[in-house]
Formats: sequence, C-alpha cells, structure tokens
Amino acid sequence: MWKLKIGEGQNGPYLYSTNNYVGRQTWEFDPNAGTIEERAEIEEARQQFWNNRYKVKPSSDLLWRMQFLGEKNFKQIIPPVKVEEGEEISHEVATIALHRAVNFFSALQASDGHWPAENAGPLFFLPPLVMCMYITGHLNTVFQDEHRKEIFRYIYCHQNEDGGWGLHIEGHSTMFCTALSYICMRILGEGPDGGKNNACARARKWILDHGSVTTIPSWGKTWLSILGVFEWIGTNPMPPEFWILPSFFPCIQQKCGVTVEWSTCRCLTSMGRDLLVQSRLSFCN
Repeated sequence: MWKLKIGEGQNGPYLYSTNNYVGRQTWEFDPNAGTIEERAEIEEARQQFWNNRYKVKPSSDLLWRMQFLGEKNFKQIIPPVKVEEGEEISHEVATIALHRAVNFFSALQASDGHWPAENAGPLFFLPPLVMCMYITGHLNTVFQDEHRKEIFRYIYCHQNEDGGWGLHIEGHSTMFCTALSYICMRILGEGPDGGKNNACARARKWILDHGSVTTIPSWGKTWLSILGVFEWIGTNPMPPEFWILPSFFPCIQQKCGVTVEWSTCRCLTSMGRDLLVQSRLSFCN
C-alpha cells in the first residue's frame, strides 16, 4: 500500500534541503501498510476512477486525502446548510458553510503546515523521465515493480477513447504525448499488443492513422533522437538563443504554440537534452 510521507529526508551527495525538507512529498510503498478494509477502499476508489475515466479526468488527490482523513479520524461534525434557488444568503448560513470548509481543510493540512497536491495534469513529464532512466542505465534501479504498476495505471487511465493521449489529461489526442506514452509503455516492458484495454495496439494505430511519428513536434523529435529511435537529421534545429529572445520579438516560445511555462521548456529541452546527449555518448564510448 502506498503512503504519502511529508517533510522527510536526509542530506547526502544527491539530496539536500535548505529548509529541513518542509513541503517535501514522497510516496513510499509499504507492503504491510493498511488494514484489509483500507486496502479494499483503495481498490474500490481505483476501480471507480477507471470506470469514470472519460467523464472525470483529475484524481482529486483522493488517495492521500483518504490517508490524511483516516489518520486524523476526521468526521465532519458541522451539519451542511442548503440555500434554495432565489433564497437570500444570510450571515449565519455563510458562517456555517465557512466553518464547515475550514474544519475539512484543516484536516487535510500536512504536519509541516502545507497542503499536498499532485502535479499529474501534463502528460509530457513522465515519459521523458522513464526515457532518461533507460538511457542512463538506471531504469531497473529507480523503478521497482510497484512503481511500474502505478506508471502503467496512470498511462492507462488517461488514454483517450480514440487510443491517443493529449498534452494534458483533459486534452484531445496529440502525436507528441501519444508517441511518448507508447514508447514509455514499451520501455517498461509492454509488448506490441500489450497493455490494459489493448493500450499499445490502440496507441500504435492512432500514431499510424495520423501520419506516423515523423509528424511529431520538434520537442518530441528531440527526445526520440536522444533515445536513438529517430535520426538527428530529421529534427528541427533550435538554437539556444531562442530562449533569450525579448518579448517584443515576433517569434518567441509564447507566440509559437508552446503551452507550457518557460521554466518547464528550458529544463526539459535545453538542459535535459545536453545532459542526456553527453550521457548517451559516454555509454556508447
């Protein structure tokens, strides 16, 4: 059973903190954690999410909320208030509703003072991470069996009905995230026709039906070239000076369809690309 750990860590050569790890969130798997009833509740929540995955895309942070509320034995003792259509909202009704909300969110506050939350909306974060671990030879060290189960679960749950994946969990299918998600599944061990609900075959069909992976945007071509499944000659040259162009310039990342933050693009393309290329050259040599 997975448990969310808050504010834990120990300084070392690969990890350190300047604020005593305040705000740090780490999911850890404990095979002995939880009662039979708690595990059954988790499985029921997972099944309900799967059944409604096309209607409700976000997870609502349900698992850690269940954990926190259970650990604090939370029970909402303030009764709800209802306001009928056209009824004036009184000070008393507003006060009760506010107290009820504060009571609930206080129970969700972590021990170090912050409120946890996941960042699982963008679908272009996870596949490059898996590719990085694969390229540098750390895939099996970093991702154990339970990690892989959750990665697969995440990918399966957010596959669109047409077989592709969007730029984010509520987006229409795009070649960028569909190709990356397909490669991610294959790297982690799924066969050409593997995956829940025939995920790999459906994804491959979507890719081929939409012009093949050669139509992937520049960012995707870069990642595929780093991985070694796409020729560098087929990528679109992107000089590093592109990232320092002033805002009045007619062709900058904000005006070219880039829908993610400057920091995200810079980290995942420029810095990540340079580091991974060097790592790949080291392994090849």
